[in-house]
Amino acid sequence: MSKKIAVIVGSLRKGAYTRQIANNLVPLFPEDYVPEFVEIGDLPLYNEDIDVEGKTPEEYTKFRNKMKEMSGVLFVTPEYNRSIPGGLKNAIDVGSRPYGESIWDKKPAAIVSVSPGAISGFGANHILRQSLVFLNMPVVQQPEAYLGNVTNMLDQDGKVSEGTTTFFQSIVDSFVDLLNRY
Repeated sequence: MSKKIAVIVGSLRKGAYTRQIANNLVPLFPEDYVPEFVEIGDLPLYNEDIDVEGKTPEEYTKFRNKMKEMSGVLFVTPEYNRSIPGGLKNAIDVGSRPYGESIWDKKPAAIVSVSPGAISGFGANHILRQSLVFLNMPVVQQPEAYLGNVTNMLDQDGKVSEGTTTFFQSIVDSFVDLLNRY
């Protein structure tokens, strides 16, 4: 039986480096794992006042139902102002509600942070980890995946080098090992 893996990209920008990196990671999963991009850009800002029976936005319900089908989550995120993008935080909040019905609970995760700068999205990676700990999501610990100077990592077609692909394979392999434990 195959396992569905959600791929959530934190940047909503068309042509985002994070999406290009995610596109390089997806083909590295074994055949019995099915990565699927789950879009977060259409989710209204979380507001408990509209998340009540009869008023819940259709986008919340679709997102929650889609995520319930997933065996794990690969987060690929840039760093915005030493944190995660607002759209990604919003998706986490939408998925964690209503209280007691979180779609994230016990769902294994991997985090890859991406930055054009040298700090490599370190802040975003660790801030996202804090939220995932609270949400009871086991997260790949090693290898850590901080990708700095991403503009030098991607060629004109959005592909990475063979050496980088080898590193990416180690990330995916560690994630698959974690998924196999759950």
